[in-house]
Amino acid sequence: AQPTESEKEIYNQVNVVLKDAEGILEDLQSYRGAGHEIRESYPLGFLLLIQGLVFENEAALRGLLGALTSTPYSPTQHLEREQALAKQFAEILHFTLRFDELKMTNPAIQNDFSYYRRTLSRMRINNVPAEGENEVNNELANRMSLFYAEATPMLKTLSDATTKFVSENKNLPIENTTDCLSTMASVCRVMLETPEYRSRFTNEETVSFCLRVMVGVIILYDHVHPVGAFAKTSKIDMKGCIKVLKDQPPNSVEGLLNAL
Repeated sequence: AQPTESEKEIYNQVNVVLKDAEGILEDLQSYRGAGHEIRESYPLGFLLLIQGLVFENEAALRGLLGALTSTPYSPTQHLEREQALAKQFAEILHFTLRFDELKMTNPAIQNDFSYYRRTLSRMRINNVPAEGENEVNNELANRMSLFYAEATPMLKTLSDATTKFVSENKNLPIENTTDCLSTMASVCRVMLETPEYRSRFTNEETVSFCLRVMVGVIILYDHVHPVGAFAKTSKIDMKGCIKVLKDQPPNSVEGLLNAL
């Protein structure tokens, strides 16, 4: 979907974030850890890139939520009118869950950062100066530690950003946000469970994309809705969504089921 004139400003901002995100995923897939070379060439630059992307991702999500929940249009009207932004919202969720999957299966990232902090601490005690780009201040280091300590750090960041968006926009009915999320969950579920739509998917990566987006919006909905996604009054068909997940090959959706 191509952005309309009214979408272009937000679209262009988010596009930059998505390009950075793509590069981070590629690097993360090939990340093997610093190993014995950690003292010589600690891959701090890469982890700082991730940290920068965390802030960008959060800002992008809030910008997209603002565009997709504004009055006077309903969530369905927004998703029809602003298809380019809706797709970007889906792409951010896809990146978020893919990042967390890779982080879960690659303990080297957190281990290397812990090693770096211990090394830096010893250097400070012994008054050994660190090279400029190899040192981060305590505040950022603490923030990075908390981030990597989370099981699903990027999803936690987006959940917090969505909650913050709702609390900061008290003049906007909360239903505008929750209905937007539940509508996206329904669209993904219907596309995955309806043979006619499913047959149009040209590869399994499209299936994975829809599954991740569906799980992502459910988790965001669960965070901001007063009674959550699993309540009887929820507008998300949780039984249907879980059935769709369980109908996939088990090894491909284990992480997504655990996230729920």
